[in-house]
Amino acid sequence: MLSLPPPPPLHPTTNETKQVPLDQIVISNEANFPTTTKLRRPPNLRQLRFQRTNPIIWFGAILCLIFSLVLIFFGVTTLIIFLAIKPKNPTFDIPNANLNLVYFDSPQYFNGDFTLLANFTNPNTKIDVSFESLDVELFFSDAIISAQSIQPFTERKKESRLQSLNFISSLVFLPKDLGVKLQRQVESNQIVYNVRGTFKVRVNLGLFHLSYLLHSRCQMVLTSPPSGVLVARKCITKR
Repeated sequence: MLSLPPPPPLHPTTNETKQVPLDQIVISNEANFPTTTKLRRPPNLRQLRFQRTNPIIWFGAILCLIFSLVLIFFGVTTLIIFLAIKPKNPTFDIPNANLNLVYFDSPQYFNGDFTLLANFTNPNTKIDVSFESLDVELFFSDAIISAQSIQPFTERKKESRLQSLNFISSLVFLPKDLGVKLQRQVESNQIVYNVRGTFKVRVNLGLFHLSYLLHSRCQMVLTSPPSGVLVARKCITKR
């Protein structure tokens, strides 16, 4: 009986995969994978050098802070006092007036003599009021024909002051239409004059004070000269 030789070892085909132990696996970055970007270390940052602030700068900053606090304190205090007292505006009125003369040297040059009694009143019951400047102007229509200034004065609480003002107009130019209008009003015994006053007022609130401007407007109707008297008036005073 013949004995057959053992079969030859089988070689793996190209389609078969040879098993390799895990500890013998070698991965080639260059052959199988694209080259990865290498991480760069950030450059070393230079150490910051701290310098001490100049004492003059600190001193200036402290002064500005103190000034701001003082300003805020006085502002708030003034507002509180103002709201507590609620000051009222002084008033300007014309209780009496006289038109003594209206005369034309020519159709456009006017001469006049007008006197009024101004009444300044402080309606406040807790504070005094000072008039630091007072300018009063006399108009016919929109043309100024004379002006007066009054010396400053102070009014106590609930006090009134009467001031006589005399307006002299000498050869004042009037446009022809206004000259004709004034002559017709003289003939009709009803002349309309306007008074405008600008006053700088100071309100005294103890250690504090507040200054502002007042504007007064008065329209008057008078009879003809030489004994022209005040027939009607309307005055408004506001800031």
